[in-house]
Formats: sequence, C-alpha cells, structure tokens
Amino acid sequence: MTDPTPLDRAHAHAEATGTDSARLTFFERLAEAELHLLLDTEEGDVITPRLFDVEGTRYALAFDLPERLTAFAGVADAATLSGRRLAAMLATEGLGLGINLDDAPSAQLLDPSAMTWLAETLAHAPEEAEQKIEEVTSPGALPDALLTALDAKLGLAVGLARTGYLAGVTYDGGAKGHVLGFVDTVPGAEPDLARAVSEALIFSGLDAGQIDVTFLRAQQPLAATLARHGLRIDMPQPDARGPSRDPASPPRLR
Repeated sequence: MTDPTPLDRAHAHAEATGTDSARLTFFERLAEAELHLLLDTEEGDVITPRLFDVEGTRYALAFDLPERLTAFAGVADAATLSGRRLAAMLATEGLGLGINLDDAPSAQLLDPSAMTWLAETLAHAPEEAEQKIEEVTSPGALPDALLTALDAKLGLAVGLARTGYLAGVTYDGGAKGHVLGFVDTVPGAEPDLARAVSEALIFSGLDAGQIDVTFLRAQQPLAATLARHGLRIDMPQPDARGPSRDPASPPRLR
C-alpha cells in the first residue's frame, strides 16, 4: 500500500471537516499535482483521453501516481500533465474528471462544473498597477490560512527569488494594504510569483483580500525598509549538490 499522497490527505481533510477552506485546499492540491491521464490514443502532440459515461456525463480518468493508473487499467497509454493544465483542457470540452478511481483514499468523480470552476479560478491573472509607497509597517496579525497557503505556493517556487518580505504599507493618497516584496527575482519569473500570491489568496478563502506584489533588487532602499519591518520569507533554493529539494517542503516564515 502506498503512503498517502498530498491529494489523499487534502481529500481526507475535506471529507472530515466539510469546510469551504478544506475543499479549496483540495482543489489547490489538484491543480498543483502531476497527473497521469489515461489515453485512448496519442499521436504526436495530440492526446485523446479515454472517456467513460456515468449517468449521461462523460469523464476522463487521471491518477496522481503511475502505479494507481496501472492498478486500474493495466498497461495503457497515458500522458503526464499538471492538474492545472488538465482542468483547462477538460473545461473546454465540457468533461468531468475521475480522479484516482478504484481504492485510493481520494477516489472520486468531479463533474464538468467543477472542472470549469477550477479552470476559471486558475485563469484569473493579477492586474498590474503603479502606486507609490509612503510608509512601511509590520504586517500585523495575518490569518493562519493565508500563511499556510503562501507556504504551500512559494514552496514550489524553487530558485525564483532569493527572499521575500511581507509588510503593511500606506500608499500616497492614504490607502493602506499589504505588499509582498520579492528580492533578486530571476528575470522572467515575475508573472509566476505574482500568480502564486494571487492563488494563495484565492485558495485560502481570502480572495476578497489583496496583497500587492513588487520585485526589487537587494540594493534598492525599499528592500532594506521591507527587511526591517516585514515578515521574512526564505524562498527555497536549488540544492547545488544534486536535484532540487522536495517541492512539498515550504519556505520558512520568520
């Protein structure tokens, strides 16, 4: 018997608590998971999932471990892709998803509306804006759900930035809010980090809230100011001695 996967644990928690936050966490883990999609055929870049009809609804089948697919279907063609990409593909075709069917703890059928919701949720892109920061303060008390979501999201961002600081800010004009400043970001990684923060808010149930994101070099004065007042986030770095560390290990918040 295999050890429980992140998807198994998230599903068990959602079943046990029945809370919106637990269900959001399950869908977050589904989006992040590497899934193995059962195929009918594969020709070049074109993949055709094997579909099953259940009470008039068509479902594709995917598994978060290759051995689970083999246990269900035997030796079969499969494609490996992220849950994020699979949700978008199934939503476009109006298909549901059977995940880990057979005897896995997370086995269930997700109907087409669930795939559409997940795809639309993940498609929300952060908006760009320019505002001048007048004052930086400590971030104050932050919801545990947000810190947990940031841990999970930024734990996957291996090598994309050196560090980050989450602080309270006052903008010119008097508006107050929070900003997460990433220091020494790898060029081109800015959209991925901004999206990670946006999704942390969404999947923590705080989508009505807002955290602005900025990207700084270590020598900029604002980076030093954020370091004095903000909550430091140690971003995960590649292991120079070998493969990257376990992406399930989150950055430390201090």
